[in-house]
Amino acid sequence: MPQNEPLSVNARGMKCPWPVLRAARAMRGADAVLVEADDPIAPAELAALATAQGWAFETLGDHRFSLRRAG
Repeated sequence: MPQNEPLSVNARGMKCPWPVLRAARAMRGADAVLVEADDPIAPAELAALATAQGWAFETLGDHRFSLRRAG
């Protein structure tokens, strides 16, 4: 059952594809996920995941990103 509060995913220190895999798994049961990831490739990979799934993607700064279901 989707939740209203964003889930938090700490993927700092993980190399891609792990941050993206963790975010995708978290989104299975949530409407929004806040991801912390410091791999330089993570922003592009998270954005690609969001585009593929029809989710909104936002860079929040300081290695923090938001994934959110539309509507």
